[in-house]
Amino acid sequence: MKVRKKYLLQIKNKAYQLGTRTWLMGVVNITPDSFSDGGLYFDKEKAVQRGLELAAAGADIIDIGGESSRPGSKPISKEEEMRRVLPVIASLRKKIKALISIDTTKAEVAEAALAEGADILNDISAGRFDSKMIPLAAERKVPLILMHMKGTPQTMQINPYYQNLYQEVKEFLRERIKTAESYGIPREKIIIDPGLGFGKRFEDNLGLINNLSFLEELGCPLLVGISRKSFIGQILNLPPSERLEGTIAASILSLVNGAHILRVHDVGPVRRAVIVAEAILNQKIQPPFTSNQSKEKENYAG
Repeated sequence: MKVRKKYLLQIKNKAYQLGTRTWLMGVVNITPDSFSDGGLYFDKEKAVQRGLELAAAGADIIDIGGESSRPGSKPISKEEEMRRVLPVIASLRKKIKALISIDTTKAEVAEAALAEGADILNDISAGRFDSKMIPLAAERKVPLILMHMKGTPQTMQINPYYQNLYQEVKEFLRERIKTAESYGIPREKIIIDPGLGFGKRFEDNLGLINNLSFLEELGCPLLVGISRKSFIGQILNLPPSERLEGTIAASILSLVNGAHILRVHDVGPVRRAVIVAEAILNQKIQPPFTSNQSKEKENYAG
């Protein structure tokens, strides 16, 4: 297994180490139209129950989102987004020890979510859609997830094109990190995400998973959202609800290539697969002799 760099993640008054094992972020979409589970948890009680299930299954972070970011989705008002997410965050905060992240591009929604007990800001726009988001993270001293996206959810999958995929993604994230640092956010509070499925072609998604190490030089822990993504559906010709095995395969390859956090819907099955994979990859037993080494050993013994 490629040795992952270890990072300290500062959350409130506690330091967490990333890199010794893979963290899992469980997804709760409180939306009627998300691509993978739209409508399933739109009701508050169902959303809370889903969060409890994900925490019980071993999620380190529960990611709460109230606005769909599927290709072509339209934005909703901050009032509607808060109506969806705030009661769920407030309820879960009283019932679980897992960290809670708010998946939003609106600073006012993020601020209200922090007041209800959220710990992390997860912004798919990396602070570009709302100029107050990065200053808010700096002021409240909370971790911020910066994701690469080409365009907006409305436009991102309309013929996306890259002259140099890796260079463009890396330089985008580098600039966003520098912007966050300019507001006083330390590296210990920044997580980066290459944005699989967000303004990416089929081959771009596969290439990013295969080459995640190109982001190492940015010096931040790496989150990868691979769960039920469309590139898995293209490979298997299956709908989102039948992409678990594909998600597990992509998850294992992502952690092998350097991912620190995996954002997934099916925490239990992915967690079990990750535990087995890491046990195998971390084994310390010496490899067996090659055929030539075996002959040399036999000759020496004779």
